[in-house]
Amino acid sequence: MGEPVNPDVTAVQKPDPATLAGAPPSERADLRPENIQDAVIRLAGNSQDGIQTAGAFLARLAGRSAQEVMTYMTIPATISGGPSIFQVRIGTGEVLSAGDEADFLVAFYQHSYQDHIGFLREGGVLLYDSDNVEPNLDDKRFVYLGIPITGLTVEALGGTAKDRGKNIFVLGLISKIFQLDADKLKRIITEKFGGKDQSVVNTALMAFQAGYAYPVGNLLKHFYQFEKPEKKPGARDQITMDGNTALAYGLIAGGIRFGAGYPITPWSTVMEVLRRELPKYGGIFVQAEDELASVSIAIGMSYSGWLACTGSAGPGISLKTEAIGWASMAEMPLVICNVQRGGPSTGLPTNVEQSDLHQAIFGSHGDSPRVVLAPRTVEDCFYIAIEAARIARKYSTPVFILSDTSLATRIEAFDEPDLAKIMIDPKPNLTPRETHKPYPLDQITQHAPPGTRILDGKYPLMSGLEHDEMGHPTGSPKLHMAMTAKRRNKMRKLAEELPVPEIYGDQEGDVLLVGWGSTYGPIHDAVKRARENGEKCGSLHLRHIHPLPNGLEKVFKNFKRIVTVEMNDQGIYGYGQLATLLRARYCEPKISSFTKTDGLTFRVREILEGVFQGKSFAARNIPRDGAAIVHTDTNPENVKTTREVVPQGVG
Repeated sequence: MGEPVNPDVTAVQKPDPATLAGAPPSERADLRPENIQDAVIRLAGNSQDGIQTAGAFLARLAGRSAQEVMTYMTIPATISGGPSIFQVRIGTGEVLSAGDEADFLVAFYQHSYQDHIGFLREGGVLLYDSDNVEPNLDDKRFVYLGIPITGLTVEALGGTAKDRGKNIFVLGLISKIFQLDADKLKRIITEKFGGKDQSVVNTALMAFQAGYAYPVGNLLKHFYQFEKPEKKPGARDQITMDGNTALAYGLIAGGIRFGAGYPITPWSTVMEVLRRELPKYGGIFVQAEDELASVSIAIGMSYSGWLACTGSAGPGISLKTEAIGWASMAEMPLVICNVQRGGPSTGLPTNVEQSDLHQAIFGSHGDSPRVVLAPRTVEDCFYIAIEAARIARKYSTPVFILSDTSLATRIEAFDEPDLAKIMIDPKPNLTPRETHKPYPLDQITQHAPPGTRILDGKYPLMSGLEHDEMGHPTGSPKLHMAMTAKRRNKMRKLAEELPVPEIYGDQEGDVLLVGWGSTYGPIHDAVKRARENGEKCGSLHLRHIHPLPNGLEKVFKNFKRIVTVEMNDQGIYGYGQLATLLRARYCEPKISSFTKTDGLTFRVREILEGVFQGKSFAARNIPRDGAAIVHTDTNPENVKTTREVVPQGVG
């Protein structure tokens, strides 16, 4: 869940939830806010309760307050809905993972309490709906705050609204406890529901105000507020969004004005943003009748001279395979987004996995080279889309962007991009040419858009058949070998220009953790914690996976063990997909892997336990001097106050 407390460093700690509830009658509560640096809040209920909406409001507030934020959510795969969570981690310092444990758990139902109490850290606060939840108050590890959320919401809203605002009521409670900017939250709520009937906005604001006004101060010894970050001179304002939205806007910034796709979880929201936004830039996004049609339409758009995109999840990419092979043979620039989910087949449509790596690199008939990139954060989703568009144009090749469900749905805050400097002018170059060969053996292919005048009258062709330098089909064995080498060698040329990723942590030592995609944050935090506990280790995160940048072997030689951390299966030979690729490329026996396929993102603790087996690492934010845990029932007739001292080193 973050870094361990260093006993040699004096710093402001996170709130000690052990003091968060129920001062004994002999004590007077001090409700002046206490500064904190970091908190992990988990909302657990059903998807129909709008907990994702409430959590997203918290995340967007953090972003607008120049704080670091990262979220994590699970949603059911069935249309009828079901159990769901939304976890948000807000901090003043660097936040790279959503947190291993919750400091503050909100349980709407009995199953929410039973399924998630194990994720609440010792001394953490359980805020539960006492209308629906009966916790085990004999379990003295936690602080219990029971509030009749359902009943109070119905009482506040009345009429036909019933309890359909309890998510916003809880948002008001949390806002009061953590002293959040209520006015700013109200503006965010109004913006969210502003396109609906005014009564919807009014109902949401009533629910928020009811929660905010609830006398929760009668149950607390402290309120809390996040430390205000220092804004550096010249720093840009922050924006807050999820990975799919960042990916869509990155495609637009990279000069893509046309695209086509077919809906599938979790790619569909990229389509929705592009369908809404591309017309504002003179473009269009087409929802085709199926996956094959969508990729074919996108290829046609790229043929016209306007770089286009398509996308899907793993099952849809399988259906696009033949057409992607055509784009490889014709050397047609194309950007393909694969927002990965659990597989195979329809698999785990709302869970995360990184199991499409080999599909992206090798999933085609014949020798069909393509570029594969993987963003590591929500912010990187934006910038890697620009990078993908650049490479597709320069090397006239299909480029895959491998995102995943975690990045797709996760909300982060990052500095607003300087669009004036990075926006690409996508207009085709129709300048007349004296002559043009689309497939010269000694150069990288650059197509002339249809309508370009070729003054010598020799207009080129394009074909999925093997061809000569002018694009004419040929069955020549010699030409096929030469063209195959041409398509291969431009990948080698690209590898020469790719930078070797920076190493985080030790530049040499015992263990190097290698990752790709959304595992960046947990790997980074695992290395940080391991080094604080005396381990000599570092990490390297790959954004360019195929081709690999030159020079990785020089990094690998400086470590005794190289462990890839990836969310896919170890396979029949005992290695994850990236580890298999690296072992094949470098013939390095010290490369191994730590994998998992539970459909959940990596926790820092999992990585530490999996990589450094048999070693223990200091837990984070355990009280050093002991702290009182107070259990509180808000029913005055049943007040039970039990105090227990937490021994040093528990956890």
